[in-house]
Amino acid sequence: MIQGLVKLFLFQALGEVISKFFLPFIPGPVIGLVLLLGFLIVRQQVPADIDLVGSSILAHLGLLFVPASVGVVLFLPQLRAHAAGLAATLTLSVIATIAVTSLFLKVFGPNTSGDQDVR
Repeated sequence: MIQGLVKLFLFQALGEVISKFFLPFIPGPVIGLVLLLGFLIVRQQVPADIDLVGSSILAHLGLLFVPASVGVVLFLPQLRAHAAGLAATLTLSVIATIAVTSLFLKVFGPNTSGDQDVR
């Protein structure tokens, strides 16, 4: 299990280095995950040690929600005080996300108008 953890931490560290020096607008862990995905695609299988670590993390995934829950409870008075603003912000962000997604699909999505592109 230690070897699997070391491999995962190496991918994260490599992602952090790339983020720090080359792509500062992308978080290091995201770059590390993309590098890990590339490694797994090239290898065409998940190594047993990484599979063991991943399975162990997934088995205890509920524990990762505890800090977020504690944060919500800790800041409950502030959340109540700003409930209207939070609700408006969440509503507007959902509407904006749907609008941007639909525009993106309209521009880059498949041609569903029934016209066949004959070449």
